[in-house]
Amino acid sequence: MTGGFLSGLLHPIFGWDHVVAMVAVGLWGAVLGSPAIWILPITFPLVMAFGAALGIAGIPVPFIEAGIALSGIVLGLLVLFLVRAPVVVAGVLVAFFAVFHGYAHGTELPTAANPFAYAIGFVIASGLLHGVGIGLGALNGLAWGKMAIRAGGAIIALVGTAFLTGIA
Repeated sequence: MTGGFLSGLLHPIFGWDHVVAMVAVGLWGAVLGSPAIWILPITFPLVMAFGAALGIAGIPVPFIEAGIALSGIVLGLLVLFLVRAPVVVAGVLVAFFAVFHGYAHGTELPTAANPFAYAIGFVIASGLLHGVGIGLGALNGLAWGKMAIRAGGAIIALVGTAFLTGIA
């Protein structure tokens, strides 16, 4: 049980492609404000768990790595340009990318690990990373905060681009 939980907890934290996307979800939610600040970080892990179930079941989903990389690029650009999408559009976009991240977690599940414990671990880690993004979004109230948030979006998009092009 512990091995599955720890594997699930550590997987998103040590995969920079996952880190940037999950931080971006919280950060974009903070940029959008209420209710997106809560809806996006709740939507992502819920749909990610669905994607993991697809991966565990062996149901093929194409373009997983490209989808993960694109999540960093797209979400990073949305933060960089402070895009104010309607909550429904933001939620659908975040859910779309969550399927790819969840699928990757599901297919990378260690064979000896408990899938349920692993899922709990990666959902908790994802929530923590979303919290980091929300925390960074709190900079918005400072004079230099918007610039810092936009710089964070640019870095996220660049990391996503590095993964998409095979540099990282």
